Amino acid sequence: MAAPESAETLSTQANAAPDSAKAAPAPEAAPAADALTAAKKEAAENYDRYVRSVADLENFRRRTVREKDELRQFAAGRVLEDLLPVLDNLALGLTAAKQPGADLKALAGGVELVLAQFKSVLANQGLKEIQPAGQPFDANQHESISAQPSASVPEGSVVTVVRTGYSLNGRLLRPAAVVVSSGPAKA
Repeated sequence: MAAPESAETLSTQANAAPDSAKAAPAPEAAPAADALTAAKKEAAENYDRYVRSVADLENFRRRTVREKDELRQFAAGRVLEDLLPVLDNLALGLTAAKQPGADLKALAGGVELVLAQFKSVLANQGLKEIQPAGQPFDANQHESISAQPSASVPEGSVVTVVRTGYSLNGRLLRPAAVVVSSGPAKA
């Protein structure tokens, strides 16, 4: 009889063990649930920061595009304001030229003054003339139209400037068109 009791006790204990495991959670399950909740909360916060960052980046991109467009539209405003007196002086010169008995020398002098004023305004904006007469030819700044023999100008130097070149703040806008010396004439 002892054997059946012990078998019965063992079966009861075996059946009771799974029930007790179901009834009382293991001590490790509670911290795992807390860690999972904390991880989900951190993931939600990270996603929220990500969405906000993407929105901020898109707003920055739109603002930059808008500011570039405004800059492009109004960048010439300062230059044009500086050129308005030149236009006024040209209009005055034209009015003087239409007067009966206009003095050509006075008109030519006035046009020279307006030209000097115009060049001054452009120089204040960073425009620089390239006038290389007598200087060595530089392919980065000059465009050679032809070569001409010259006893007074060394070979490879500029004899004549056909068209003035211009640079804006150190950047070439238009090369100077020049005639280059080929040295003394050969017999």
